Amino acid sequence: MPNQDKIPEKPEGETRSGFGRSTRRTFISRLGMASLLATTGPAVTTLAQRSGKVEQGLSAESKDAIPVTLRVNGKKYDLRIDPRTTLLDCLREHLHLTGSKKGCDHGQCGACSVHINGRRQLSCLSFAALHEGEEITTIEGIGQPENLHAMQAAFVATDAYQCGYCTSGQIMSAVALLKEPCGPEDADVKEFVSGNICRCGAYPNIVAAIQSVRQNTKPQKAG
Repeated sequence: MPNQDKIPEKPEGETRSGFGRSTRRTFISRLGMASLLATTGPAVTTLAQRSGKVEQGLSAESKDAIPVTLRVNGKKYDLRIDPRTTLLDCLREHLHLTGSKKGCDHGQCGACSVHINGRRQLSCLSFAALHEGEEITTIEGIGQPENLHAMQAAFVATDAYQCGYCTSGQIMSAVALLKEPCGPEDADVKEFVSGNICRCGAYPNIVAAIQSVRQNTKPQKAG
């Protein structure tokens, strides 16, 4: 007769471990969880270290900030900025005058053009702190929707823009050109605004707008 006291065999796949009696599936699951915790630990630590570095960077920037007083569009602004802040970033980030655009940020496209004491200048290539006591004019100071500058109105009338990203820089250069010794021909105008790039290719209408203002004629689209 079979032995009634015989201990039944363990079902296949069951084993004992430090976790207690468990199946192979449970064991593998727990092993995977342990591996996950082991790998995420360093990641969390690294993230915390990075956050600390950002906070240190912000503290260092505040510590190095210098007082700067700028006169922009006829208004006086007392600021505290990092001495490395460009005029473009100061206008956009600190004064929230976003009409001046950041295109190439290397002085090659002209989208950031502003006037310094009446002369056009690329604001991405100049430190803001160098312009204390000077008169800075941005596109916001040229005209407003209810009172457009003649050049702004001419750009609208001739469709001298497409995407519009370069338009503020184009207009700032065009307004400055009115006081510069530019010849009368279209080729002369093209030469004087050659530092302003229009990636959409609206150059014929840009020249037409400038010439209409120079000649005090009714703006017309280029043929």
